Amino acid sequence: QDKTLIIWDVNSGEKLKTLEGHSGSVLSVCWSPDGKYLASGLGNGNVIIWDVNSGEILKILEGHSNSVISVCWSPDGKYLASGSNEKTVIIWDANSGQGLKTLKGHSNYVRSVCWSPDGKYLASGADDETLIIWDANSGQKLKTLEGHSGSVRSVCWSPDGKYLASGSQDKTLIIWDVNSGEK
Repeated sequence: QDKTLIIWDVNSGEKLKTLEGHSGSVLSVCWSPDGKYLASGLGNGNVIIWDVNSGEILKILEGHSNSVISVCWSPDGKYLASGSNEKTVIIWDANSGQGLKTLKGHSNYVRSVCWSPDGKYLASGADDETLIIWDANSGQKLKTLEGHSGSVRSVCWSPDGKYLASGSQDKTLIIWDVNSGEK
């Protein structure tokens, strides 16, 4: 709850930089694909975009009314997705900081968001025990995957985009076939 973001040297374990200026607890971080920026999701509902080299805040994205638990950059670095305790996902233009789409479909906290490798789709996992696959361009809900008996805490696409992995509070990891929706 110190409201900082720390960048570490993985090899030495040395603290390289501390980014300060958060107005709430830091709940999620994600590097941009080019490594120049970091996004942080905050307990106050904001998302901050940081310049890694300078340590400066570039943008504060305001649009959620509750904690941002997950942030994820699109593969091309043009967009950010954020999942929140208000049961929504917002897709942001990373350059302008404008909220482009608010995705509604979960009935409980959104715990994880992840872009498909081609950037065409977004997956979200939530406390409602479901995963939703979204069309990132239109914001349309394409598929709801059900099979967990606990909160879905993490979602991740396979490198080829054919599968989704979901980790749940029910102590299971499920690999889903994206096309069929089958486990």
